[in-house]
Amino acid sequence: MGDPKKPRKKWEGPTRPWVKEVLMQELELIGRFGLRNKRELWIAKTFLRKIRARARSLLALPSNERKVQERILVERLHRLGLLPSKEATVDDILSLTVEHVLRRRLQTIVFEKGLATSIYHARQLITHGHIAVNGRRVRSPGYFVTREEEDKIGFYTSSPYAKQEIKVGTGGAEQT
Repeated sequence: MGDPKKPRKKWEGPTRPWVKEVLMQELELIGRFGLRNKRELWIAKTFLRKIRARARSLLALPSNERKVQERILVERLHRLGLLPSKEATVDDILSLTVEHVLRRRLQTIVFEKGLATSIYHARQLITHGHIAVNGRRVRSPGYFVTREEEDKIGFYTSSPYAKQEIKVGTGGAEQT
């Protein structure tokens, strides 16, 4: 089984870490999605790499077995919110980018729903325990939100933010 104190690594670093274009792209994604460090980006890239590898392996299967496995993968990715419909194909899976994965993080969804004034404010609200998913407090900004959980995101019941609304405006947070 393994030692519970030593979990497996969820990420693989870049194979060529000092390529200028990769460094600039990573820096831009970290700023846009409010990531703490590159490891959070590498986790998303590794997750996407495994999905795409599974989709590519489907192409080598016989057609009848391929259709069954493809349906299973497409339904799973639709449930996770990465694909827009259940009628997607392997080409749709292969066209996914790391930005699709980063948009499903709790931090990004809290900001997009208007519960926070900035992407960094969303991260702080989550780590301080003000955000709940389906009534359960979640303190991990990297929590992957499924399609069915997306509508159930709000403030935790005992949070002071739950008693007041936050309006997102140009001048910052205004309390009412």
